[in-house]
Amino acid sequence: MPPPSPTPSQTVTQTPEPTSSSAPIARSAFIGATADPSADASIRPFKFHATDEQLADLKRRVKSTRWPSRELVPNPTQGVQLATMQKLADYWANQYDWRKIEARLNALPMFVTTIDGLDIHFIHAKSKNPGALPIIVTHGWPGSIIEQLKIIDPLVNPTAHGGKAEDSFDVVIPSLPGYGFSGKPTELGWEPVRIAKAWTMLMQRLGYDQFVASGGDWGDPVTEQLAVNHSDHVRGIHLNMPSAVPEEIFAAVNGGPAPSGLSADEQKALEQLKFFFGKGLGYANEMTLRPQTLYALEDSPIGLAAWILDHDDESLKMISRVFDGVSEGLSCDDVLDNITLYWLTETAVSSARLYWENKLAFFKPQGVTVPVVISSNPTELYQVPETWAKAAFPNMIYYKRHPKGGHFMAWEQPEFWTDDVRNGFRSVRH
Repeated sequence: MPPPSPTPSQTVTQTPEPTSSSAPIARSAFIGATADPSADASIRPFKFHATDEQLADLKRRVKSTRWPSRELVPNPTQGVQLATMQKLADYWANQYDWRKIEARLNALPMFVTTIDGLDIHFIHAKSKNPGALPIIVTHGWPGSIIEQLKIIDPLVNPTAHGGKAEDSFDVVIPSLPGYGFSGKPTELGWEPVRIAKAWTMLMQRLGYDQFVASGGDWGDPVTEQLAVNHSDHVRGIHLNMPSAVPEEIFAAVNGGPAPSGLSADEQKALEQLKFFFGKGLGYANEMTLRPQTLYALEDSPIGLAAWILDHDDESLKMISRVFDGVSEGLSCDDVLDNITLYWLTETAVSSARLYWENKLAFFKPQGVTVPVVISSNPTELYQVPETWAKAAFPNMIYYKRHPKGGHFMAWEQPEFWTDDVRNGFRSVRH
């Protein structure tokens, strides 16, 4: 998600669009490198295969972790608890199998194309139903394309999941620059505005001049910037972590008086924001100010896992319950699929740089005027009240307040997410 405030402006160097041809991408030529300047704008099939040596090294590192002493409190107020991390480590080293998710990914239609000098990886799943609505779905940090795997078939093949054929979507899920299988930027300037421009080019390259978009976490500012700067192509957007906090609420979060007459929903959201800004921004502050300092995340898988788990209080509590054997929206494998993807692609630091690059204010309305669909979740960083959403999005066409769900909605509560996207976008299909 975005940092608490924009960083100083940085010089942006634009790389010319490549013009000549290139061979299909192989892992050895892809991971950790931007595109060859001679590459063209072709769409190249992509598959990933971790070596046995990489996976053996990962397990060896997990097993040889040097553990700190236990926290001094009986709760996670000092950070991710030692018992949680040791249970995760035991499962990772002795039960987890990366090859399962690797096969699942490779069974999907995955591709790479070069945009603005950088290799962009994406899933492109097309519906067999005529009139399918194109949608581009953007993940955030510490997420990845793993977050969206559960919503692909319900969108592409709705009749198999309780929907109607006319609810079909063509689904595009890209990996953010510096994340997963996308290239790592070697120049400054890859921030949400530039990413939104690249996403528009990607959709046009796939033959979609008109489309809808969805995002949470970093996917929110990217999706909102799609709406702001490319409204001639974007029919509508769906958000589950919208930028919709009023100025007077920001003032209250920063120590000012709370506005009078707040509803119960608004008061709850204010308290959530106070907690997050007061106690939940440690990781964002470090990645906004000093992302390169996070060398330990590239060297220790347990260090990486703890950093990822500590994203937000409610998600940490849920994941801790998962490793205690409680049934939740995520499984142990879900959690480790995502962490292992970061490890194998060596993207802990390159993904963190997005915080340093960002220049957009945190949660501040961005001026979206296209139709907007809102999902409001109780354990999100803040559960956006309908009143705030209406004020931030004058063309809001759908709002749903859910009884369960948190920051990783498509991953944790895919049924709720799918229902909102289906129902919300019906009016913009024609």
